[in-house]
Amino acid sequence: MKIATWNVNSIRTRLEQVSEWLTQNPVDVLCIQETKVVDADFPRSQFEKLGYNLYISGQKAYNGVAIASLQPLSDVSIGFQSVLTDIESEWDEQKRVITGVINGIRIVNLYVPNGSAIGSEKYEYKLGWLKILREYLQALLKSSPDICMCGDFNVALENKDIHEKANPDKHIMSSQPERQALREILTLGFADAFRKFTPEEGHYSWWDYRAASFRRNLGWRIDHHYLTPELYERAKSCIIDVTPRKKEKPSDHTPVILEV
Repeated sequence: MKIATWNVNSIRTRLEQVSEWLTQNPVDVLCIQETKVVDADFPRSQFEKLGYNLYISGQKAYNGVAIASLQPLSDVSIGFQSVLTDIESEWDEQKRVITGVINGIRIVNLYVPNGSAIGSEKYEYKLGWLKILREYLQALLKSSPDICMCGDFNVALENKDIHEKANPDKHIMSSQPERQALREILTLGFADAFRKFTPEEGHYSWWDYRAASFRRNLGWRIDHHYLTPELYERAKSCIIDVTPRKKEKPSDHTPVILEV
């Protein structure tokens, strides 16, 4: 089974590119982030023509997550409060979490907050959001031992996940508090599928639109598949497909594909 994650940076803007990619790469599951559209306006028909079942959680102009699956998912839920019923509603106002089960594997599709700038209110929100995510995953693990947690994490965990011209300690997405928050989540038993197969530096999933970053390969690896132990052992490959990033007017992210 192949599971892909892709921050498309507006599903309506990138619909033709996503459809073309799915035609050429008919993955079993595509987890999408930054759909930037309310549910009623999501372009369902194009996915349904390709044989995909859709599960969506969107909002106007910002955020938004979706799962497209060739097989129907079971036990689908949206947001933290579907599992953590006593948390404050503010953690689900932004549409960033959707989950469902396929072939015994729970897929958790995430769009982690960017954080804007170190020390800002959005940065503190991001750190708080990651703490809630850990509680959410702890709860899920009680009934779902096999979890693929994937999406745009907006965190590069190691310096080798960032191009050499960046200063990790002073940059959003690589500050020590962000990295520590993600590491605390991984202590629940999750491991990085990409690093199982590709330990070396120089592999990225996101490039800024500015400063010819893609042409110069000044990228960051912030789109991940994290797997629970047995699922990690079953992983056969995990690759970054840079082809869509070469298109005209692409997303600033590119797909990451896991095979188990």
